[in-house]
Amino acid sequence: MSKKIVILNGSPRAKGNTAALIQAFAEGAEAAGHEVTRFDLQKMNIHPCFGCCAGGKNPESPCVQKDDMQIIYPAYKQADVVCLASPLYYWSISGQLKCAFDRLFAVAECNAGYKNPEKDCTLLMAAEGNGFEETAYWYDNLMKHLGWTDRGKVLCGDVFGIGDIAGNPKLQEAYELGKSL
Repeated sequence: MSKKIVILNGSPRAKGNTAALIQAFAEGAEAAGHEVTRFDLQKMNIHPCFGCCAGGKNPESPCVQKDDMQIIYPAYKQADVVCLASPLYYWSISGQLKCAFDRLFAVAECNAGYKNPEKDCTLLMAAEGNGFEETAYWYDNLMKHLGWTDRGKVLCGDVFGIGDIAGNPKLQEAYELGKSL
């Protein structure tokens, strides 16, 4: 069965190692017949969450802020799978990804008890080193508290310079993850 997949790309490098993981993942997903929509967050005008808890009054425009999240919300609501993609920044996801993900709370505000829509999720990360423990902990807890299903992680270390990921087996792993959905 064809699924709708939304990729939230938190990398500022348009042609970096995270982008290569995303490309491989998307190719695998499309080969399996899935529809992939990618948002390159670094190119978008997305402001931080106000924490105002005033969203949710209009399901078509759930947040009180009117920025580029308005482009993401419809795709996110229709998505079966959300792919979080980021380089590892100080043992966590990038600010671009965290900012956009926080703003998804406005969609939960549309539902009684702030219930998040049920989703499957994946995590793609590239890093100079291999210190993924903090992000894996955050991600696993995110899945638990949102009630989402983790469909897999591809964590690729030792790739700092643009292009360092070329030929890395993690690219095939990302392709297979996308195809497995």
